[in-house]
Amino acid sequence: MPAAESTPRVILRSVLIVVAVALVLYLIYLLRRPLSWLVIAAFIAIAVSGPVNFLSQWMRRGLAIALVYIALILIPVGIGALIIPGLVSQGEDLGSNAPEYAQDVTDFVNENETLRNLNDKYDITGKLAEEADKLPSKIGDAAGILRDIGVGIVNSIFAGITIFIFSIFMVAGGRRWIAWFLTTRDPDHAERIERTLDHIGQAVGAYFRGALLQATIAGVSAFIVLKILGVPFAAPLALLVFFFDLLPVVGATIAAVLVALVTIFVNFPIALIVWVIFAVVYQQVENYVIQPQIQRRAVEIEPFTVLVAVLFGATLFGVLGALLAIPTAASIQIAVREWMAYRREVAPAPAQGQAGAPS
Repeated sequence: MPAAESTPRVILRSVLIVVAVALVLYLIYLLRRPLSWLVIAAFIAIAVSGPVNFLSQWMRRGLAIALVYIALILIPVGIGALIIPGLVSQGEDLGSNAPEYAQDVTDFVNENETLRNLNDKYDITGKLAEEADKLPSKIGDAAGILRDIGVGIVNSIFAGITIFIFSIFMVAGGRRWIAWFLTTRDPDHAERIERTLDHIGQAVGAYFRGALLQATIAGVSAFIVLKILGVPFAAPLALLVFFFDLLPVVGATIAAVLVALVTIFVNFPIALIVWVIFAVVYQQVENYVIQPQIQRRAVEIEPFTVLVAVLFGATLFGVLGALLAIPTAASIQIAVREWMAYRREVAPAPAQGQAGAPS
């Protein structure tokens, strides 16, 4: 029978499809690093396309791209030039003053009966003082540690340069590539695809600009409060708050806890209490005032979806995955919404019953 005769062919085709899918997935696994670079470069290109398009109104597009990327490079370099020298000197001060800080903790423990009993039982302050005495000598080994991680730094620099080059090509030729692709589609499909890509670009660009502004506000606010409290390392800690605030959902909380650990050694417990109150109040203001105002035109995603996207992104790609999780989820959401609208438009209308049908 024809059906029986076609069965081996169907089985062979199914096996070939499974093998082809497996090979593609394995190839993606092997190329996961450059593919992740391409994804990051695409998001960077989308994020900077707004400033590039704005400057292109008054100058050649190539010059606009050059100015935007020079600024993008100089900003972290400038921050590093301002922060690293102070961070190194303050790190040396920490190493030399560590025994004094340990003695302060010991005095505080001895003045508290409960803590004193725990200390008598577990000798916490003795162990702390012992480690503090070793810290100045360990600071001198920093050169050896830096030498050990030198290869990783070189690899990171290479990856960063490669990502920047990818993103520059995408900004320069992205519109041409999209225009060429649209010419291969039907006019109706091309219009919808172009609209979808424009919505995605606007959402991603607005999200990244809003995230940077939000993190800047958090870092500046933290720096002012830490300066008022007289906390050492105020600038590095504010920079820490800035970078962690870029991480959605949990970043601000992690930064607040890390800074709180530092304030324990500064005018305890007043500095710690003031910082905790500030961190709690500021996070509420950020969640319900600053973030909605900044991101109201960027992405509209349910909080549960945000949490799931961040967890998946962090699990698959680490910190970068967490950073890109929300714009990725927003892009998928826009694409799915446009696809569903398209399916509704092309779906056949339900058949109408004929009026006056004979009974």
